[in-house]
Amino acid sequence: MAVCKVCFRHCNIPEGGLGFCGARTCTDGEVTAANYGRITSLALDPIEKKPLARFHPGSMILSAGSYGCNLRCPFCQNYQISWSEEAYRFADRAEYISPEEMAGIALSCRDRGNIGVAFTYNEPLIGYEYIRDTAKLVHGQGMFNVLVTNGTASLQVLDELAPLIDAMNIDLKGFKDHYYSDVLGGDRAMTMAFIEEAAKHCHVELTTLIVPGENDSEDEMREMTDWIAGLTNGTEIPLHISRFFPRFHMTDRDATKVRLVYRLAEVARERLRHVYTGNC
Repeated sequence: MAVCKVCFRHCNIPEGGLGFCGARTCTDGEVTAANYGRITSLALDPIEKKPLARFHPGSMILSAGSYGCNLRCPFCQNYQISWSEEAYRFADRAEYISPEEMAGIALSCRDRGNIGVAFTYNEPLIGYEYIRDTAKLVHGQGMFNVLVTNGTASLQVLDELAPLIDAMNIDLKGFKDHYYSDVLGGDRAMTMAFIEEAAKHCHVELTTLIVPGENDSEDEMREMTDWIAGLTNGTEIPLHISRFFPRFHMTDRDATKVRLVYRLAEVARERLRHVYTGNC
């Protein structure tokens, strides 16, 4: 039995068992990443798909994902590898790609415009050890490391990775505690602390998905962007405001109205210089 300290859950994991995320286990009394090197998704993507609008625009990046997640967003677009029944079946079928192999694949794609590796698709921080080991090799090749994350991780994890990560897109899913805890199964305070610290170390962009009836008010957007503007170089941090579509377990409401996304972007621009709209 051992306690995992990656996120706020502090799962007490029995020997050979799994934590809440489905990707951390206990081996010989120590917590390890059961999904280490187990890759479910690998693709060469435009950097703008991460989304990163102001980090080497026009380039490509090798995007790698594993399985598991420490949140329970009911509208997850990658539920097949996050926390659905399918995700757990992926655990047995996922191909193992060592850090050396992943760095080699990234380098082999350089002539196709690749600038490095993005750890994405599922929640990468629940397998931070693989990120650490791979990112060191990617940096050694003169390439970049990108992290696409929900930011639900301890500052100890961030401290270990920060010297190796060049850019992050972090979900700031809303600015109300009840939404984070009751709907997403997360912890807003942990995410905010992660964002605040990450902004001191690398290029950071944020993404907020606007869910009708949950986080779609102008008042909440103003409160959130006021906080962002107060961070290190906060007014320069790009914010991506995205449109919700009904999917997975949240099909009880229509897609976000496009005009609402555009209006909330206008509100965000009252405090932030770089605001982008997505899925519109």
